[in-house]
Amino acid sequence: MFPQRCYPVAFRSLIGAVAFLVLASTAMATPVKETPWLPETAAYRLTLFLGNLAPVPWDEMEKAWTTPHRGSEYALGALGKLAQRSAVATAELESALATKNLDALHAAATRLIATRIEEELDRAQASKIPAETHRAIGEARELYRAFADHLAAADPASARTIGRAWLELASNAGSAGVLGAGATAPDQPRMDEARQVISDYLEANYLRDDLSPRTPLNAVPETVYRENRAVQLPPTLPPGSDIFDQDPLPRLVLNFEQQGIDEVDLPLIAYGDMLFDSAQIFGNPARELGIACSSCHNRSDINNRFFIPGTTQQPGAVDVDGAFFNPMFNDHRDDPIDIPSLRGLRFTGPYGRDGRFASLRDFARNVIVNEFAGEEPTPFMLDALLAYMLEFDFLPNSRLSADGRLTAANSEAALRGERLFQQPFAGMGGASCATCHQPSANFLDRKAHDIGSVSQTYAGSRTGALDTPTLLGTAYTAPYFHDGSLPTLASVVEWFNDTKHLDLSETERADLTAYLTSVGAADEPYESFNERNTPFRLNFEELSTFASTLDTLLPRRDVRHILLLTDTVAADLAADAATMSNLAARPDVYRLAERLSAVGQAVRAGDWAVAERDWASFKSDAEAVAEGFY
Repeated sequence: MFPQRCYPVAFRSLIGAVAFLVLASTAMATPVKETPWLPETAAYRLTLFLGNLAPVPWDEMEKAWTTPHRGSEYALGALGKLAQRSAVATAELESALATKNLDALHAAATRLIATRIEEELDRAQASKIPAETHRAIGEARELYRAFADHLAAADPASARTIGRAWLELASNAGSAGVLGAGATAPDQPRMDEARQVISDYLEANYLRDDLSPRTPLNAVPETVYRENRAVQLPPTLPPGSDIFDQDPLPRLVLNFEQQGIDEVDLPLIAYGDMLFDSAQIFGNPARELGIACSSCHNRSDINNRFFIPGTTQQPGAVDVDGAFFNPMFNDHRDDPIDIPSLRGLRFTGPYGRDGRFASLRDFARNVIVNEFAGEEPTPFMLDALLAYMLEFDFLPNSRLSADGRLTAANSEAALRGERLFQQPFAGMGGASCATCHQPSANFLDRKAHDIGSVSQTYAGSRTGALDTPTLLGTAYTAPYFHDGSLPTLASVVEWFNDTKHLDLSETERADLTAYLTSVGAADEPYESFNERNTPFRLNFEELSTFASTLDTLLPRRDVRHILLLTDTVAADLAADAATMSNLAARPDVYRLAERLSAVGQAVRAGDWAVAERDWASFKSDAEAVAEGFY
């Protein structure tokens, strides 16, 4: 439920660095925002990512090279940029794209990036102007980023040598100083020596005419690849991805809170809350990338900015049965679905877009094990997750009465739309909109219907039936339909009017849209922050609540569930310290993270006395810290 944060590396203080070292044995559930990618570097990394999907999305592959990636800071795609300011030939790469030859594309793209690095290094050495030299070195190093993480994983010794060479190159390139003062001349021999280290490695590994075909595609150095050495490559997201929480942050409404009950007094629910925010319950790549249930279902709602190229057609959707998250679960169909809201979950069964799961427990297990390749969850984990998710409530909406009728506070247009909503239409077989979206039943009928929004997979197929979605809260969950193909509620009305031949006038369509907007509205849809109620305070209180379940778990000597909690919460607590506006209190929060990590270390060692002592210290320290920084 707490927001997924983005933390640039540059902010970390020395104490922060120490805390991260202490927690290095745990996987961070908090994703980190990447620095911008050059167009050609982005295209190369997209080639590696898209080329490992099955089937390969060739339309997306071509776009990777011809158009700027999503969120790019550049106006041109890779090929456009190369045409403008590079002499590197692209015919081989373009031919591979045209013929859909994956091996040829990988080889051509790899050589192109290596050649571009050499081109920029040539410019750096030829320039007599320090600023231009540094600019060329910087671009060359950004191009090298296309290979860097795979090289470091496969050949760490060479990666360190090349890293030193880049530093030597930049530090010996000279400087024009400030207004002429402090100018230094370049040290050409040392620059040449450093450049040679880089060029020799590129020549031996990335500029070869005999690059080996790769399955999967990767940037492992050729010399290492030919040794058939096992290499564990770090999971990465392609350029253009966005797994951060939306802004403004959706408001979370929990049933027990509305009754004045503190989550600390509900340890099963609190533990489920932690699991919902923990990437640890998933397998790789989701776990190491920091993707949790809350990454998609942001505070029980949808994350309408979630986007991973090749797995979705627009933000807020994802193909969960494709090749990326769990190749074993790949259905070889390009069928991303719009992320559904989980608000009011206990009222909205069956589950899954087509209602295939009658049981929420079965649905949750399927997400963990099949969709995201996680280990089999324990019965306790499923109990906790369900206990938490069943507390999700709909957003309060004073425009609606308890039985789903519009109140007098609504516009005349919305009230007219309500009558249209309940009117039978011949084009819908004598049914009304309210036949399926029953106002008194949370605008649901708990059935699946084929309304013609899904293309038939074969003649006579009956695979288009989809679970009736609630209309509550929908004013904030655009786009609409299972595939997110309709951008607005007005377009939904237009679709039904056209496909079901309702013959609604323009005014009637506007009235029906006004009604849907009122039904889908909320009094307070977003979290309200101020100087006291900050995102950090929200996160800290939630993480402290998660940790409170140790009061129950430690006496039970429940090793597995204790470690899952400490690994998740300690790492996120350290990361969250970076968002504090009170810099003086930041070291205290890092120390809290270290203290919680120490609880986990003691449990791993079987030293329960130390674990209990460290937990008692964490609680007293957390109370003191909270008083100090609010």
